[in-house]
Amino acid sequence: MSDPATNDVVRPVPRTELGKGRVLEFDFPGLEIGVAEYEEGPTGCTVFSFGMRASVSIDVRGGSPDVSAAHRDVVEVVCFAGGSLYGLEASAGAAAEMLKRRDYSTKWMDIALVSGAILYDYGPRGNAIYPDKELGRAAIRAMRPGSFPMGARGAGRSATASHGAGAELAGQGGAYRAKGPTKILAFVVVNSYGCIVDRTGKIVRGKPTGPVPGRVPRSANTTLSLVVTNQKLDRLQLQSVGRQVHASMARGIQPFHARWDGDVNYMVSTQEVANDDLDEVTLGELASDASWDAILRSYDP
Repeated sequence: MSDPATNDVVRPVPRTELGKGRVLEFDFPGLEIGVAEYEEGPTGCTVFSFGMRASVSIDVRGGSPDVSAAHRDVVEVVCFAGGSLYGLEASAGAAAEMLKRRDYSTKWMDIALVSGAILYDYGPRGNAIYPDKELGRAAIRAMRPGSFPMGARGAGRSATASHGAGAELAGQGGAYRAKGPTKILAFVVVNSYGCIVDRTGKIVRGKPTGPVPGRVPRSANTTLSLVVTNQKLDRLQLQSVGRQVHASMARGIQPFHARWDGDVNYMVSTQEVANDDLDEVTLGELASDASWDAILRSYDP
């Protein structure tokens, strides 16, 4: 039996031109998104750059998460990647490319604040290729404003909804909301233990498999999500809204936060708008609704 293909042997080539497909177009000044993939996997990563040091609160749930720089209060770039633990190398690559963009300055305020989260996407493929440093660098070079590719793209290239024999290809989705001057964007990469459920309660992706006697499911599932708003929020408000949104996603993914999931939500504010007509709970409701839309847009029909 031959060894599975790996980055060291195959030398995969980053792909950033993805051709035609479903795209979320949005207006959020400063936000840029880059996607890079290894077709040889297939696997990939998705980077989000806020154009500034933005406030962040990270909510981690389920039994098998893995996040880099989870302790930070501020962030500039978030990198989502496949490849399980090995995919955290992509966030190191994103940081390296940001260092290059800053002429290799090591001044304290020039250090790129990059956080990464990963998902296990080896289930549908029979190789050991993962998003590495070069893929993370390629995603940074590919960043563009106002556009987010949806479906089996980037970090969601081999993501699935449900598990085992019931697993079906999912991917990444996004949605936009606005209330007065407040802008809200929700992004989700679905690689869930549970199924995707629409607003009528119907399962639209994945198939329930039921219990398998004598077997324990592997910890091989993760849903990654990010909400970014320009509304000013203090640390407690960020944390509260993030938790509200993350909990609400259980409407669109059932079951959610299982022991075999490693769900991670980033709640980010660029702190640009003071909107007295929109309190934090209502903002959370808008972001939660957008997140459900993002879940439903994550897979290609």
